[in-house]
Amino acid sequence: MARIRVRHTRIASLFALSAVLAPLTGCGAGKTAPAAGPGAAGREPVVVATTTWEGAFARAAGAEDVTVLVPPSVRHAPDYEPKPSDLAAVAAADFVLYAPFEPYAAKIKEAAGSRAKLVEVGLDNDPARAGAEVLRLGGLFGTKDAAARWKGRFDGEVARLNGELRAAWPGGRSPAVVSQVFTAWAAGLAGATTVGTYGPEPVTPARLAALTAKRPAYVLDNAHMSTGTVLPGSGARQVGIVNYPGEDLDLLAVYRGAAAELKEAMGGS
Repeated sequence: MARIRVRHTRIASLFALSAVLAPLTGCGAGKTAPAAGPGAAGREPVVVATTTWEGAFARAAGAEDVTVLVPPSVRHAPDYEPKPSDLAAVAAADFVLYAPFEPYAAKIKEAAGSRAKLVEVGLDNDPARAGAEVLRLGGLFGTKDAAARWKGRFDGEVARLNGELRAAWPGGRSPAVVSQVFTAWAAGLAGATTVGTYGPEPVTPARLAALTAKRPAYVLDNAHMSTGTVLPGSGARQVGIVNYPGEDLDLLAVYRGAAAELKEAMGGS
């Protein structure tokens, strides 16, 4: 049975609390490093992930003992106070996963202690890149076989969803879409024709006019960074795409969810 723990954490304060961990990491208290590495002799890797996105990549790669610091319901992590137990989890982990665009990544690095291997994760839901990242993590964790099995299921599911979405094209033609830069993968999943992108910076009036002139049928907005209607008055239907998995850390559910939103939008056109 996979173990998933989600901890409410004020990431912005992790560095300030790193002193709490000094006795744990410097004096040998708490969880000590095993003789065998992760994945050896049946010992599963202990992984701490900053968010459910990294956590889902870890689970896909074969890690079962995964602790997530920021729960999926949190849109602004500094709203939560940190706990010494959160930092202890980081110090005791075999691997700490983070993304470079996360503003608290540097603090995570300094608070992690010397035991954990810090791993920067390429958070991209493009199927080819996501599959490659899962295999890379499986190699690091010592869980290559589990990662390869997951990728086989993943490739089959992506192909199935792509077929269903192509069958749902209005009029049997690939729809023109504008995508937020972090949702372009969903356009690819649907076999849609991307005529423009925007973000992550705000859309300027000039950019708005240029994108509207492309006459897209759909706007694939980033549900985590939405600022409202992107192309008002264009007639394009806006579809919210979710990048982050839920607490179950099921990365495949992200693709199924996007496919469901796209099918509904195309069916209502």
